[in-house]
Amino acid sequence: MSSVSPIQIPSRLPLLLTHEGVLLPGSTMRTSVDSARNLQLVRSRLLKGTSLQSTILGIIPNTPDPPSDAQDLPPLHRIGTAALAVQVVGSNWPKPHYTLLITGLCRFQIVQVLKEKPYPVAEVEQLDRLEDFPNTCKTREELGELSEQFYKYAVQILDAVSLEERFKMTIPLLVRQIEGLKLLQKTRKHKQDDDKRVIAIRPIRRITHIPGTLEDEDEDEDNDDIVMLEKKIRTSSMPEQAHKVCVKEIKRLKKMPQSMPEYALTRNYLELMVELPWNKSTTDRLDIRAARILLDNDHYAMEKLKKRVLEYLAVRQLKNNLKGPILCFVGPPGVGKTSVGRSVAKTLGREFHRIALGGVCDQSDIRGHRRTYVGSMPGRIINGLKTVGVNNPVFLLDEVDKLGKSLQGDPAAALLEVLDPEQNHNFTDHYLNVAFDLSQVLFIATANTTATIPPALLDRMEIIQVPGYTQEEKIEIAHRHLIPKQLEQHGLTPQQIQIPQVTTLDIITRYTREAGVRSLDRKFGAICRAVAVKVAEGQHKEGKLDRGDMAEGEGCREHVLEDTKPESLSDTTDLTLPPEMPILIDFHALKDILGPPMYEMEVSERLSQPGVAIGLAWTPLGGEIMFVEASRMDGEGQLTLTGQLGDVMKESAHLAISWLRSNAKKYHLTNASGSFDLLDNTDIHLHFPAGAVTKDGPSAGVTIVTCLASLFSGRLVRSDVAMTGEITLRGLVLPVGGIKDKVLAAHRAGLKQIIIPQRNEKDLEEIPSNVRQDLNFVTASCLDEVLNASFDGGFTVKTRPGLLNSKL
Repeated sequence: MSSVSPIQIPSRLPLLLTHEGVLLPGSTMRTSVDSARNLQLVRSRLLKGTSLQSTILGIIPNTPDPPSDAQDLPPLHRIGTAALAVQVVGSNWPKPHYTLLITGLCRFQIVQVLKEKPYPVAEVEQLDRLEDFPNTCKTREELGELSEQFYKYAVQILDAVSLEERFKMTIPLLVRQIEGLKLLQKTRKHKQDDDKRVIAIRPIRRITHIPGTLEDEDEDEDNDDIVMLEKKIRTSSMPEQAHKVCVKEIKRLKKMPQSMPEYALTRNYLELMVELPWNKSTTDRLDIRAARILLDNDHYAMEKLKKRVLEYLAVRQLKNNLKGPILCFVGPPGVGKTSVGRSVAKTLGREFHRIALGGVCDQSDIRGHRRTYVGSMPGRIINGLKTVGVNNPVFLLDEVDKLGKSLQGDPAAALLEVLDPEQNHNFTDHYLNVAFDLSQVLFIATANTTATIPPALLDRMEIIQVPGYTQEEKIEIAHRHLIPKQLEQHGLTPQQIQIPQVTTLDIITRYTREAGVRSLDRKFGAICRAVAVKVAEGQHKEGKLDRGDMAEGEGCREHVLEDTKPESLSDTTDLTLPPEMPILIDFHALKDILGPPMYEMEVSERLSQPGVAIGLAWTPLGGEIMFVEASRMDGEGQLTLTGQLGDVMKESAHLAISWLRSNAKKYHLTNASGSFDLLDNTDIHLHFPAGAVTKDGPSAGVTIVTCLASLFSGRLVRSDVAMTGEITLRGLVLPVGGIKDKVLAAHRAGLKQIIIPQRNEKDLEEIPSNVRQDLNFVTASCLDEVLNASFDGGFTVKTRPGLLNSKL
């Protein structure tokens, strides 16, 4: 056996106080230096010193962590370890500090502290003579790897000077650890199949562990939870493939220490698997008559949509295993697409779950994350099934037309599997990694437009158009649903406020111009708030209300029905109403509460000069009327287009001017100088008002032709006419889309005659009968018919000089 050279340390050592652990002779550790004394020691001895002895420090374990700015030296432990500084690393973030790599040499005892500032220096006495015990270095090194939990035992070992004392302390600890490892090995060897009782033998993780503590109780609870989880897996009705995966994962979970991060992930996965409704479903309510009544009570109009729901119920009654249809409600905002989905679930007696897809740009939101990622979770489809607890709910995929796309994938592509009846019976979420049957789920998607939906996704859905409401439908919806809802929300009763239908019509025509009823609902809310103020103040009992007392924008005037006024009372008579007299909202009260009307009938005023025509446009918000204005001036034959026009609309303008130039002699259209060349020394400017709104599409072709024909002929276009249609260079009128929304927009604006392409005549069947009765429809196949219907008395054609004009 080779001898070990004795280690001699200096009799005076600088002391480094550390609270990060106990350094034993022969072991290595890293310690952080951030206190003022320790920083000064490192800078003075380690960074400036050049000799070997300048790198030898006295390491003193300091149990309490003193403040870095403490002035007094804390009490010192009498036994320390002489150490060699092997490495010094410095950093200034987040504050100046050093990290030392030190190796323990031998132990020493403090004889006397010689000085305390700027860092402590002490006279020491060396305790170890390593040449006497050459085989103890390896044991000390292994004990030095113990964590902070052995701090108490490590200090006691450090204080043991004689070999006998050290053996007495270390050997029982080592024997206990060996027995624990043997017991764990024996338990694993005799372990049988998973159906037998699980005997939890906990490995000895800490030497300081005491049986019967709170940690024991927590581990017992965890083991009980695992046993219950295993029982749920055995009794669940999940498919065989999913059951095999769960059995495999529960086996892994039993062998896994609870301190491992994967333990919580695996447990969460198994809990999700047993909570999913693999075979749990609700029974459909298949009474078609009751379903019809329920749909009619919840929603006014929407006949096509309600018809489709009743058809599904009828087929479902005849065939129990019918797959759920994939429906897509397309229409402007505020028409009730989302609320219809909720009513469908209520009608069928199913659970309802809404998934908002607006702005989603990660495919993992649909398919889930793979469990290899930190923070992984299932997608919204699987999470929704867990929430509702059944496998046949009604899922509303809201705003499917507003899906995004990013580096994380395309969620619209991920929906292809979800919304395909031929594939969704085997839908695989990345988190589950097993198939789940979605064929019994009734998917309802909503969108404002189909233009932004990918064609492959659009092909998988049954499109049901939900157009805007007519004025009559809005009045019915307001008095059936909106007004009662607002009265309830504001604590009012019909005995306190009355809103006649004529007032509702004023709100619809003068304060809102929309396809849906959201703005209308907000206006009723403003009226109820104003009335609630008066009711709360008790001023509604004082007769006429003083307009000066109204809050800005929130006032209301109380008006008395004319049949209740005595004829002898003049307008200035102060009339006191009975306490039970309700506040009647009429036009004057509307003006006080909502302010001046936002929309006035300006059609006749804007068509008071040549060069103006009214077109009809479709937007995702519904139909709109669109004015087209034209002017001419001396120039070089240029055509200027303004109003944020798209390429298709610009091409329509060029088509219109080319057709008019080629037919100028036929209609005797001349420029300012009398030439049939309309662009000869003449510039034309076409403008589409509402310049902040982007406009595009071919349906404005007939409107542009009519506007320019009015400009060059000097005649006014009829103020009650609106038109839509695409044109060709030969003067044909081609069909366009969105006829119903456009017609409803013209009806809201008070127009009486509408010109549409002849091939769109079939679309008039979708127009409500009351709207068709108020409007006169002209179907045109060519521009000659459009111009003839746009001007009073028709548009005349000039023949040879001397002959009378002949009407088309």
